[in-house]
Amino acid sequence: MGLTFEVVPSDADESAITAKSPARLTRLLSRLKAESAVGSGATVIGADTVVALGGRIYGKPHTEERAIEMLSEMQGRWHSVYTGVTVACGGRSVTFSVRSRVKFKPLTDGEILSYVKQTNPLDKAGAYGIQDGRVVEKYRGSYSNIVGLPKEKLAKVLARLGVINGNC
Repeated sequence: MGLTFEVVPSDADESAITAKSPARLTRLLSRLKAESAVGSGATVIGADTVVALGGRIYGKPHTEERAIEMLSEMQGRWHSVYTGVTVACGGRSVTFSVRSRVKFKPLTDGEILSYVKQTNPLDKAGAYGIQDGRVVEKYRGSYSNIVGLPKEKLAKVLARLGVINGNC
């Protein structure tokens, strides 16, 4: 999009944020992250991604055991990836979420263990990254959403707020 940016990890406490809907959860978390940095005077983009399968919401696994569990549950199946985004600029903000669908390849226990040991998926929602090409068979929707930031929708919001043309 031709924008200069700086990545600043949020220190907002996400533990109190709950929602039954993964789309709502990601919108709430993105808003919390954006609001934690709004006082900086810059345009702020807060984002959060989760994976959902069968009514369960998967965030980051934090342990290898949990990563193996998540990948085992998703192997060979379709699941949804939700990213919530909040853009705050000039006293205005827009919050949205995007959903994509992903189907995992059928994986053996050995392939799952190897994946966890070789890719360090502990900081990724659902314990995987689509960009490594190892566990995803196919997807529907926005590839960049699955990576963690839905560029297509974000570009439209940034244009609407005037960020792209420098009016915010």
